Amino acid sequence: MKKIFLVFFTIIGLSCSNKTEIKQVAEVSCGQCQFELDSEDGCSLAVRVDDKAYFVEGFNIDDFGDAHDEHTGFCEVIRKGEIVGEVVDGKFVASSIKLAEIE
Repeated sequence: MKKIFLVFFTIIGLSCSNKTEIKQVAEVSCGQCQFELDSEDGCSLAVRVDDKAYFVEGFNIDDFGDAHDEHTGFCEVIRKGEIVGEVVDGKFVASSIKLAEIE
């Protein structure tokens, strides 16, 4: 009985630890205009993590200003930022995005 109990909690513990939070500096931009993603209509916020682009859930492209601004807009430039979140069902579910200052 003790062995069954131990195996059960080991399996539960491993399945709960499958979430892999990502916290890193990544590229942030418009998925359609800059990262060539086409699974959504219009302009949507996206991040590129380890050379793979993901649409973002939790933040909107206009949360960081005018997406079409010539110097800072995500449809015009790719910016760097510290992102925190996880990839779920092919999207990056962000809990935090802090953009780096433009030099």
